[in-house]
Amino acid sequence: MKNFALIGVLLLFSCFAYSQNKKIDSLDRLIAKAASDTQKINLTISKIRIVANINLDSAIALANKTIEKAKQINYKKGEAGARIALASNYCFKGAYSAAKENLDVSKQILSQISDPVAVGKMNKIYGIMYSMQNKFDSAHLFFQRGIAAATAINDKVMLSEILQNNAIAYQQQSNFPQALLYYQKALGIAAQLNDEETEAYVYLNIAITYQSIDDYLRAEQSYLKAAGLAKKLDLKNVLAYTYSNLSSFYEGTKKFKDQYDFGMKAALLGKQMGDEGIEASSLSRAALALSSQNKFDDAEKLNRQSMAVADASKQPYNIYQAYSDMGIILRAQKKYNEAIPYFEKAFRSLTKSDLYTKEVGSTYADLSECYEKTGDYNKALANYKISAKIADSVRGRENIKKATELTMNYDFEKKQQITKFEEQKQNDLAKTRQIALSIGLVLTLILAGVALNGFKNKRRANLQLQHQKEKVESTLTELKSTQNQLIQSAKMASLGELTAGIAHEIQNPLNFVNNFSEVNREMLEELKAESKKPNAERDQQLEIELINDLIGNEAKINLHGKRADAIVKGMLQHSQSGTGTKEPTNINALADECMRLAYHGIRAKDKSFNADLITRLDKALPLVNVIPQDMVRVMLNLFNNAFYAVNQKAKTNGNGYQPEVAVSTSSVDGHISISVKDNGNGIPDAIKEKIMQPFFTTKPTGEGTGLGLSLTYDMVVKGHGGGIQVNSVEGEGSEFIISLPLN
Repeated sequence: MKNFALIGVLLLFSCFAYSQNKKIDSLDRLIAKAASDTQKINLTISKIRIVANINLDSAIALANKTIEKAKQINYKKGEAGARIALASNYCFKGAYSAAKENLDVSKQILSQISDPVAVGKMNKIYGIMYSMQNKFDSAHLFFQRGIAAATAINDKVMLSEILQNNAIAYQQQSNFPQALLYYQKALGIAAQLNDEETEAYVYLNIAITYQSIDDYLRAEQSYLKAAGLAKKLDLKNVLAYTYSNLSSFYEGTKKFKDQYDFGMKAALLGKQMGDEGIEASSLSRAALALSSQNKFDDAEKLNRQSMAVADASKQPYNIYQAYSDMGIILRAQKKYNEAIPYFEKAFRSLTKSDLYTKEVGSTYADLSECYEKTGDYNKALANYKISAKIADSVRGRENIKKATELTMNYDFEKKQQITKFEEQKQNDLAKTRQIALSIGLVLTLILAGVALNGFKNKRRANLQLQHQKEKVESTLTELKSTQNQLIQSAKMASLGELTAGIAHEIQNPLNFVNNFSEVNREMLEELKAESKKPNAERDQQLEIELINDLIGNEAKINLHGKRADAIVKGMLQHSQSGTGTKEPTNINALADECMRLAYHGIRAKDKSFNADLITRLDKALPLVNVIPQDMVRVMLNLFNNAFYAVNQKAKTNGNGYQPEVAVSTSSVDGHISISVKDNGNGIPDAIKEKIMQPFFTTKPTGEGTGLGLSLTYDMVVKGHGGGIQVNSVEGEGSEFIISLPLN
């Protein structure tokens, strides 16, 4: 029997409700005393988000009423805010079309007014909507926009919420390292703000992540922390999701009575809140617990109830769970023919989603067994193959598609590049021969003329030739000096960008060091004052506590000092002058690090610049033998060019344009591929063939030397035996693809 660890990932909205009824009473009093209609609408929007934690239907009704009031007084900001709140509630009801309709209207309104806070919330709800439909690539795009908006206005509460939801999307894709990274960032913000509501949400979702990687001890500890905080703060939605996931947890540990009890508790809370998704998932957990105890009639009856609620929720994953669980219950009774239609219905619910987890792979294996037992061996084999592919890659469908496309295109593009290179080589050789022949003919004519003019003219000609030679040598010396200066300038510019990136990275641990140092100074003053008191008045317990706190703070200072040291060492190890020796290198880590350094470098020059950073890194990418220092220079140059391109386009296009820079890696046919793509202005066709030439640049005087791509070409092609491909459409963007051999 399979265990669905991701049964109840809790998507976060903009209001962490604590003691909801008291909060609502307080808001009602403020609304009654509000001096204007606009103030009433703003307060009501806050109330909608609290009510949503108690009953979604009530929140939806209040949101619709608020929208009508805002339209009556032509209060655009209020209408946009109410629509965003309404869209969030529609998402939990599974009404995604209605949610998108309201978000699109709010987007149109916000394009006409200035409200950066609402823009951040809107992008967050867009991301949640796509995440709940398991369309995670779209979800990540909007979450990144929300992160940029929250960072720009320094809204830490909103930033924490979006970080968590982005983590949830990665978690649903089984990208657990990325999920934990974003959760830890959110937990750090919650600790800074002393925000227990946020901590409750994060502990729940971290517990689900630990359960997914079979770390049962940490999973149970985190679930219990989340449940304790939820009860303390009256967070019914957190408690419902915690109970539901504890039901799933106890299924994995074969404590079926606990599984049933917690599943039914969660289902009851979900029904009270009007959250059909969690109600359906929890009922199916309880049904599986009955099946595991051989109470099959009761299990089927309860799971049919789960399927009815899941269908009403219109949430693909909940429908998938309910129907696949019915298939599991029937398979456990060896009713293979009856189980097959339920498994098939489960998979049809995922047709338009990106969800391909190990649980989905396990369900394909179950269906394969049912077909095998009923004698349909072709379908059994087909479903087994799908199960095996998903087992090899949690994003099997995407990776298979990507591998197929790369296999088809690689040989053709490689041959095309070789042919074009050979043609260019022959053309250059022919031109060189023609020039040499022309020079030879001219020199011959000059010598003949000199001989005919006689001895006197010969001496004068020799003097002229000597003068020309000296002039050419002088010019050549000046050119070499200028070239060296340009190269040094490019190196210094690259060093400046690298330094700016490093400074940004170490700012966080340095802030911790400074803060704890300031706290230690204050505690030492207090300890000093206490020590001066007469022995009879001294508080020894206080002194011991202060000393223990000082020791603890010093440990934290040391920890964060080492963090800063590790950041500096890690970022500089590839930028130092090396021996030029190839060594096994993690290209994914190098690409991610260089992307962040380049981004921080350009932001150090232009604080107003923001861009969406998109990474699609092949987790199965092997280590590659390269010269790390060279690859750092190559990637930094490509990322710098990409960020420069989107920044230039942003300056001319205004608010209607969202800069994006993406990096992706893949491995195919003995080579690895690194793609750096932007949506900038692109490269005109007239200059595509010139961009790799030394000293050719499209940047204004003083902003570029024209050496970047030339050096990049030398390092990749000559230094590593690889290749560079440029795909660009003028006005739409550019893509540089580096190919490196694995051997």
